[in-house]
Amino acid sequence: MPTLHELLSANPYPGRGVLCARTHSGAVLGGYFLTGRSAASRDRALRVVDGDLVVGPSAAGEHDPLRHYAAATTTRDWLVLGNGEQVSQVAGRLRGGAAPTVALGGLEYEPDPPIRTSRITALISRDGGRSAVLGAARPSRAARPSTNVMTLAVQDLEPGEAVLLTTYESDGERVSVAAPYSETTVEARTGEDLLQEIWSALDARFRIAATVVDPVEGPSKALRMRQDA
Repeated sequence: MPTLHELLSANPYPGRGVLCARTHSGAVLGGYFLTGRSAASRDRALRVVDGDLVVGPSAAGEHDPLRHYAAATTTRDWLVLGNGEQVSQVAGRLRGGAAPTVALGGLEYEPDPPIRTSRITALISRDGGRSAVLGAARPSRAARPSTNVMTLAVQDLEPGEAVLLTTYESDGERVSVAAPYSETTVEARTGEDLLQEIWSALDARFRIAATVVDPVEGPSKALRMRQDA
């Protein structure tokens, strides 16, 4: 399998990404990152707000639901990571008793033509990461406007294994819909290692922020890195 560094280095502008990885010490962790090209996209930061990890403007500014959202939250059983307002929606469904695949169903890709950004979400169990369910509401690579909804159940990752979802495949100029998911490998032994591994693989022209979250500890203890740090 390709390494995480190889995957991200070959995709200079992946948009946003979610990752479920088992480190070489055995911990299952969630990762999330932001990249952007426009000034509005780059004017964002990750902050802890009321126990959630929130993507918001770097300074005081008007709320934009496509760029500002809770990127990580928890329920009793799940860490929920994702790239939009669906994170709160999915978490609410889980709290109401929905099964993970049901909670991830019925979502739509973002209303941002012509790019049509996928909504990507990762649910990682808080019982030591024994299972994860990844979901994506994706546009077709053809002209069809209806949404493709994918769910992927991941079990028993081996140390060093990971699954990655990104919104885009891009050379930095042309943007297209990313593959549904990629299996990959990581070198990390700790959460700090994993964060650095993600960050170093992202193109410095586009990277904005990245985080690694332990499902047990939750977003309030998330490790974070930003471009202007």
